[in-house]
Amino acid sequence: MSLGIFAQGERDIVVDRNGRGHFRTIQQAIDSVRAFDPAGPVTIYIRAGVYKEKLILHSYLTNVKLLGEDMEKTIITYDDHANINKMGTFKTYTFLIRGNDITVENLTIENSSLQLGQAVALHVEGDRVIFRKCRFLGHQDTIYAGKQGQRQYFEDCYIEGTTDFIFGPSTCWFERCEIFCKKNSYITAANTPEDIEFGYIFNNCTVKLAEGVNEMYLGRPWRAYAMTLFMNTYLPKGIKPEGWDNWRNPENEKTARYMEYNNSGEGANTSGRVKWAKILTKKEAEKYTIVNVLRGCDNWNPTINK
Repeated sequence: MSLGIFAQGERDIVVDRNGRGHFRTIQQAIDSVRAFDPAGPVTIYIRAGVYKEKLILHSYLTNVKLLGEDMEKTIITYDDHANINKMGTFKTYTFLIRGNDITVENLTIENSSLQLGQAVALHVEGDRVIFRKCRFLGHQDTIYAGKQGQRQYFEDCYIEGTTDFIFGPSTCWFERCEIFCKKNSYITAANTPEDIEFGYIFNNCTVKLAEGVNEMYLGRPWRAYAMTLFMNTYLPKGIKPEGWDNWRNPENEKTARYMEYNNSGEGANTSGRVKWAKILTKKEAEKYTIVNVLRGCDNWNPTINK
């Protein structure tokens, strides 16, 4: 079987909608992987196509890499939203990842629901999960980074949404990502636990606003100790001068950990920022590195051995 651009190893799996691989659906390929496979990493190659699937990668699957043929042409899509049979936000995902040591590259993950309620594209609970050159498409609640103490790394990704479209309690680093805001609302809604130092760090990213969007907040605290930092990032005109919102609760101003450092663009002017947000000094910003934020107790560094 010819794999085109894919270099197949004997343990690799190929998914092809047209039947030229081992499986026609991604879920079949995921389900074929052995639990806690002692033989080591498995790569699932996914040929270009639209895969309408609601995917689950269970917690007993580890060291799995999902590699799409083309970021814009290899699309996983589903259309659940919170108001279907009172489903609620957390069952609306298109792709739920619970396993550790998972890598996802060159894929689009989309919740194609209309704006009828919360609609998650990616729900990730695993630790040491990497996303590279992926697109995450949706409206409200596009990415749910959904488990405290777990670490996820996003590199060269495109993320779009309307309201709270990056939310949850995980520790996440976003490197060189494009954040596209489709509606006047809020980019982030972290709920970082009080005892966890790092929440969301956006570094070397670019924020873009759709036409007509001119009142965008960087974030609001889903829970009291939300931690979010934008640094070395382009913030356009249309970011609200105050930058951050207290979610209708002044008590959050005492606990939320909102920070900025060395951003550029018209939206990076901090003269009108809320007084409870912190503008870091160069010295203070030095501790916010990939190594420090993501290393945990196992010294994880997702930039090694790409």
